[in-house]
Amino acid sequence: MEEILRVENLTHTYGEGTPFRRSAVKNMDLTIYRGEFLGLIGHTGSGKSTLIQHLNGLLKPTEGRILLGGRDIWKEEKIRDVRFRVGLVFQYPEHQLFEETVYRDIAFGPKNMGLGEEEIDQRVRAAARFVGLDEATLQKSPFALSGGQKRRVAIAGVIAMEPEVLVLDEPTAGLDPQGREELLAHIRAYHRERGTTIVLVSHSMDEIAENVERIVVLKGGSVLMSGTQREVFARAEELVAAGLNVPQVTRVAMALRERGVGIDSAVYTVEELKAALLSLKGGAAC
Repeated sequence: MEEILRVENLTHTYGEGTPFRRSAVKNMDLTIYRGEFLGLIGHTGSGKSTLIQHLNGLLKPTEGRILLGGRDIWKEEKIRDVRFRVGLVFQYPEHQLFEETVYRDIAFGPKNMGLGEEEIDQRVRAAARFVGLDEATLQKSPFALSGGQKRRVAIAGVIAMEPEVLVLDEPTAGLDPQGREELLAHIRAYHRERGTTIVLVSHSMDEIAENVERIVVLKGGSVLMSGTQREVFARAEELVAAGLNVPQVTRVAMALRERGVGIDSAVYTVEELKAALLSLKGGAAC
């Protein structure tokens, strides 16, 4: 696979030269591939937020470097251009809405890119469609919308810049179950249609398990493990020991295995668990 972002020997230290000195990320190496849907997970303090703010140059490494398309973003790229190429949606992004209408809020990024009005209009409408906002909503004030709709507007504003990489920091935080699933469904559809690299940061292993193609687990500012869902959840006991949750289905499989049921503890979907249990039943019948 072609790499789009590479993190090399990244260290970031806050409060350098003060008694409050703290390294949030330590000698981290990570590769993100073009077109993949990557899940990033870790306990509070694992370095997730610090890492993603390096991906588009919001933070500068204390040591190490970030390569975008093979180039060091702090040596061969204008940081402003990097932020157009790597779009970052912060947690609770609706707090950053400020324009008079939804249309103008979504258009803000493309305007800063210096695009023409026709191109801006096309991007605004396409981004609105990707997140499930209809034409009528574009003329409303963003402050008159529900919390879930505001979240969609904020995400659309980043999508409208057509970044090569879209980083979403806890995009479903604070939403009800229906709102979470609707938003994730739009993100999945966007990934399928555009093939944009997506990095989904979440505290929910169930959310990660159901949506991404590869998982990176952080612990103490370093990469603890990386792999497919099955590869990561096969190490479920290690995840739990690190203070992380695993999908509820995996927890059920682990509990059954502890009680002597011969089942793979790496299952992570209801369908897989059902198939495994039916297989055991069939074997018993034989």
